Amino acid sequence: MLAFPVRVAYVLPMLPIGLPSPLAQALDERGYSALTAVQIAVTEPEVGAADLLVSSRTGSGKTVAYGLAIARTLMDANDALERAGAPLALVIAPTRELALQVQREIEWLYARAGARVAACVGGMDPRREQRVLAAGAHIVVGTPGRLRDHLERGQLDLSALRAVVLDEADEMLDLGFREELEAILDAAPTDRRTLLFSATLPKPIVALARRYQRDARSITIGERDQGHGDIDYRAIAIAPSDVEHATVNLLRYFEPGSALVFCSTREAVRRLHVNLAERGFSAVALSGELTQNERTNALQALRDRRARVCIATDVAARGIDIPDLELVIHAELPHDGQALQHRSGRTGRAGRKGVSAILVPYPRRRRAEAMLRTAGIAATWQSAPSVEDIRAKDQERLIAELRPSGEVAEDDLAIARVLLSGENPELVVATLIRAQRANLPAPEDLAVTGPVPSYDPSADSGSSGPGGPAKARPGFEDSAWYTIDMGRNRNAEARWILPLICRRGHITKLEIGAIRIFDRETRFEIVRKAVERFDAALASAEIEDGGRITPLADPETPVKRDRGGFGDKREGGGKRGANDRRDGPKPPRPAGAGPRPGGKPGKPGAKPYRGKRADPG
Repeated sequence: MLAFPVRVAYVLPMLPIGLPSPLAQALDERGYSALTAVQIAVTEPEVGAADLLVSSRTGSGKTVAYGLAIARTLMDANDALERAGAPLALVIAPTRELALQVQREIEWLYARAGARVAACVGGMDPRREQRVLAAGAHIVVGTPGRLRDHLERGQLDLSALRAVVLDEADEMLDLGFREELEAILDAAPTDRRTLLFSATLPKPIVALARRYQRDARSITIGERDQGHGDIDYRAIAIAPSDVEHATVNLLRYFEPGSALVFCSTREAVRRLHVNLAERGFSAVALSGELTQNERTNALQALRDRRARVCIATDVAARGIDIPDLELVIHAELPHDGQALQHRSGRTGRAGRKGVSAILVPYPRRRRAEAMLRTAGIAATWQSAPSVEDIRAKDQERLIAELRPSGEVAEDDLAIARVLLSGENPELVVATLIRAQRANLPAPEDLAVTGPVPSYDPSADSGSSGPGGPAKARPGFEDSAWYTIDMGRNRNAEARWILPLICRRGHITKLEIGAIRIFDRETRFEIVRKAVERFDAALASAEIEDGGRITPLADPETPVKRDRGGFGDKREGGGKRGANDRRDGPKPPRPAGAGPRPGGKPGKPGAKPYRGKRADPG
């Protein structure tokens, strides 16, 4: 059974006195003058050797926390480790990147204790890992699949195991590793310590803890289902066709030292990576199709600042730690609130501030709002930065960067004197600014800038379509009407529907006439001379942002009503009652008419159908 949760305030006292001296010295050399809240909680004296179920947000220092928590379990009274042999501790992480990152953290934390830390992860040479395990290790860090493989082959000996740590346990269950985790935990000694660390505590995690932990102490750092306090969440309302341009403008507006852009598929990662690289951004891609060597090189480029932008899928970016990550862009909406928090948790780490920008196409605004409510996040809604916004921000940065400050080297002054001799100082400075701007990717014009007002169909005065006057607009006396299955139910607005139609049909806005928005569809007219080209483009277009376009024979056709019988309010009528029929009520069937056509044949001796009887009860 789980004990009552212990809630810990976020304070930063000095390093605890009770830490083993090799670890305390390693923390001091690393610059730790104080511990984070989760690190304090797991090193409290009353925790002792208890099992732990810890819920703490990403970026709160969980790796060092469980490294400290298991120290007394692994080390003797003299703060020393026995000779390396069968592992004393096992750390399980969901992805290769996170496992290798954990290995690096544990290595420096236990370096002065002489610990040997081995990694067993998918994508690496299993024979080399086998040799490392055979030589002996104090701590093994690995991914569930590779650890289970070594276990089943007899290469991983768990007989001496004293502690098992499940890092990012919720993500491992999301990735489908339950069977592997259970196989490993079932093979471990029953008297071991089991520590579960997770950003969230959904029911499957609690069930796993109840099965494999004994009298665990539950520790929650901060409130659950609440956005990270160091992250500034911004919901960016955009037209569906502006995802790529809005991403460019966000990168240009914030000019972060490093940024992470999330896409939902590998193909989207490839496409956005190529487009950003063509625009001059130093970008790398992370997706499941890359080899381990390619993924390692991409992450190293970010750490070395050879690249500033990483485009990744959810799976590829789980658990990775990019130093000083200032901006996370959700180019495609995450599937739920937990995924949003996991993505956003890559920034705002260790007390640093970060921005999480969520690109929300107008048809998906309701879904985004529901997701934010579920995650307990209060996001600021705004438009994407415009070209003017970016130029104003560039001006601020250039002035701050070029304004004289501090001492100047004599060599630099000599060059300045040469440049200014006989020249207009303003022209010299303007040339320098131009050279600075030449290195910056150009911002993009967006289809919609600024707040999008509610669309009033009555304001469209020049239309021969439904709801408008009979008089046609000049140039549209001969036109064709189409319908797209996006209406007010998907926050349709004429200002973003217009560029969507242009992009999908390869026409200009001058060739589009009236736009009429209804509850579940939008009707629009195309000038007759553009119809053939429009139809050809529709036939080859991919429906990537929703909205199927089909010809409309008669623009005066009544708007279709839902046949589902749910009583929705629609154009041309109110709620439909239970007896509401499209062609009037059906006539009653005569007595003795037998079963209805198409029904099941009656049983021998069954009475003929005589209609519905009243319930006698």
